[in-house]
Formats: sequence, C-alpha cells, structure tokens
Amino acid sequence: MTCKDAIAVLADFLEEALSPEAVRELEAHLRDCAPCRAYLNTYRKTRGLVARAGHAEMPAELKRAFVSSCSTSSRSRSAERGRSPERLCPLRRAA
Repeated sequence: MTCKDAIAVLADFLEEALSPEAVRELEAHLRDCAPCRAYLNTYRKTRGLVARAGHAEMPAELKRAFVSSCSTSSRSRSAERGRSPERLCPLRRAA
C-alpha cells in the first residue's frame, strides 16, 4: 500500500467501513510509515473538532436577505423547467 492509497481510505477506516483485509493492509502501512500515522492523527483531530463545532443557525436577518436575493428571473426559469422555487432556494420555505 502506498501513502496515497492509505490516505484515500482513511475516512472509511475511521468509519469502520473497510474490509478486514484492507484494515490489515492499512495498519501494516501505518506501522512502517510515520508520516501517514501523523496524517491519520491530524485527520482524527480535525474530524473531532468539526463534530464539536456543531451546527449554527443562520441569523433571521441574514436568512431574509439571502431569500430575497433569489432573483425573480431565476425562479421564473426554474418554474418554466418544472422545478419548484424552493429547489432553487431551499431557505425560501424557512423565511
């Protein structure tokens, strides 16, 4: 397994979505490759920080401004194509 191969499967590794054989190959690579171990540790920390950051609600005033910026012509073109305006601007439903 190359470093490129290892990096490509790290997300699946952390989500426990790799086959047992792929896990063995990755773990063998990680035993011998300090840069990939460091990358894995950084990747784990980054995922943890993002998870703790949580979801922030958009302020109501910003939401209204965003919705109003959805142009009428774009909504018209969307309707002509049989698409709902909400598909173009999903926040429109929440405004």
